[in-house]
Amino acid sequence: MRHNQGYFEEEALGKSYDTRLLKRLFPFLKPYHLMILASIFLVMLITLLDLAIPYVTKIAIDQYIVPKMGSEVLKSDKPSTEAVPSRYLKIESGTPGVQIVVDKYPELFKKDGRFILISYQHLSRLEPEDIAVLRKDDLAGVGRIAGIFLLIILLNFGFNFLQKLIMEYTGFRMMNDLRLKLFDHIQHLSMSFFTQNPVGRLVTRVTNDIQNMHELFTSVISLVFKDLFLLVGIAAVLLAMNWKLALVSFLVLPLVGYTSLAFSGRIRDAFRVLRIKIAEINTTFSEMIDGIGVIQSFGKESVAADNFSRLNHENYLAGMRQINVLAVFMPLIEVFGVVTVSVIVFYGGKNVLADEISLGVLVAFISYMRMFFRPIRDLAEKYNILQNALASAERIFLILDTNNPVDGLENNSNDMTPRTDPDSVEEIHTLSLENVSFSYIPSEPVLKNISLSLRSGETTAIIGATGSGKTSLANLIMRFYDPVSGDILLNGQNIKNIPSSRYRSKIALVTQDPFLFTDTIRANIWRDRQNISEGEIDRVLTAANCSELIAEQPEGIQTVLTRGGASLSSGERQLISIARAFARHPELIILDEATSYIDSLTEDKIQDALSKLMKGRTGLVIAHRLSTVRHADKIVVIDKGGILEKGNHEMLMEKQGAYFRMNHLQHCLGETC
Repeated sequence: MRHNQGYFEEEALGKSYDTRLLKRLFPFLKPYHLMILASIFLVMLITLLDLAIPYVTKIAIDQYIVPKMGSEVLKSDKPSTEAVPSRYLKIESGTPGVQIVVDKYPELFKKDGRFILISYQHLSRLEPEDIAVLRKDDLAGVGRIAGIFLLIILLNFGFNFLQKLIMEYTGFRMMNDLRLKLFDHIQHLSMSFFTQNPVGRLVTRVTNDIQNMHELFTSVISLVFKDLFLLVGIAAVLLAMNWKLALVSFLVLPLVGYTSLAFSGRIRDAFRVLRIKIAEINTTFSEMIDGIGVIQSFGKESVAADNFSRLNHENYLAGMRQINVLAVFMPLIEVFGVVTVSVIVFYGGKNVLADEISLGVLVAFISYMRMFFRPIRDLAEKYNILQNALASAERIFLILDTNNPVDGLENNSNDMTPRTDPDSVEEIHTLSLENVSFSYIPSEPVLKNISLSLRSGETTAIIGATGSGKTSLANLIMRFYDPVSGDILLNGQNIKNIPSSRYRSKIALVTQDPFLFTDTIRANIWRDRQNISEGEIDRVLTAANCSELIAEQPEGIQTVLTRGGASLSSGERQLISIARAFARHPELIILDEATSYIDSLTEDKIQDALSKLMKGRTGLVIAHRLSTVRHADKIVVIDKGGILEKGNHEMLMEKQGAYFRMNHLQHCLGETC
């Protein structure tokens, strides 16, 4: 057994595995690929609508507001063949109301075939109502453009709403799947994983880090497509309108690319450190809450506060580092955008004055370039979210990659050891330990070459000094851990070849400090069983001596226990745990110092309940007080991980070995020797 199996060190993560991590996220996207494709399709429609707005503006300016300057050779009394570049308003001579205006200002109009022309420079000399008559078609065109704008906005709103709704739903579903997979994986890991990884760290993985995955799914996957489509679309439209001005506009892009690459590594490191600090805060806070009684009893509140303050300050510094990176990067992108617009205004303005491009083209270029840098900023923000999510994904997959499940052989496709059919597991006849050795740390053995057999209907007692390995032996029998060497056999079958859930269904463990869930007393006793008869409930509660305890509770058996039953005494919690063991109908009972923390008044009730529980069943009793094991069929004395002697009470007393000396010592402690 490796001591570091299942352990992951937060600070040890330093390499970037972006591509690999993204590939590993694909299976969580696959069930929702149709919804993602629908979202991407909507994003394409939204992008087309966004691209249409500046182009519609160009049309409005060039066709209706300020048409492009043209060269007209006008008929006049003075013969001339020279073309005069100017902007003229053309009106058909037969248009209603036009002749009245022409007659009113004859010196401002020119005749050109069937058209009447007036320079835009002279329009300001006309009365507003006369301008309205002449520009009636332009006003109608501007009205149509306004209607198109309104339609684009409404469609944009509708598509954005639908796309957001689809991606949020999909994101929550994927986050739900990932959290369930992570929780299910954690549940099936062996106890060595939990002894080596703090609770706060695991809580961070299942909460904060999964939430970051939600942001990745909803903010990055489809919106990145939108930004990329928008960038490509803008570039294509600009090149189509005026390729020379477009190339001038793109001069700053190499600087943008270099800046993005330079800051990407710093942003990734900042997010990684931030995730580590959040995990450390959760871990420390969890430990402080669990140990609040010790902290207050020793007056160490200030020490705990200083420690938490230090971690909180480190988290603040990590957050400020992230903000500092963004505070430089985002304004720098803004500067590049302003510089680009300035170049367009200068270069494009010269072309407008030289009549090489229209005013509408220049305005559209400015709008498009301002729009062009928006997706660049968005991509930078999405990259930040991506890095934050990948920093979380690293830690999530570290847990998912931890390969020390309780049923280790079940997940090994190359293992050819024959497995036992779960439904064919027989009743417990013998449970044998053959030369079993175990250690939590390779250099520090806890159990050495233990050979022991538990027979059906017999009670075996394990006694020894604190630290001799008694509880470790119980943990091996429960298969919370696997031995380093040797085998544990159920009816001659290695328990590694039996599904743990099936194997443990035959065993009930009663510990010295029972754990109760924050739930009703009924749920703590029959957690996964709903249809239980009243007769069964009465039988279990009576056998466990819990009836009086239940009657004292405000809601009876439906009373909700808060904080793991903190409102109950140790003895009352123990009685409920014994009732839980009764409800399981076990074949093997393991009592691990079950009466250590119990007052003498309650101990009688517990001893009576335990006697009923042990009757007719195979029992393993771990105890310090020898009076509780005197009547065991077999007593095993262990010391420093090895068996010193075995036998019943009379045999061991006659032998006058370790058991005899322990009896004599406990007798002397109770009386004057």
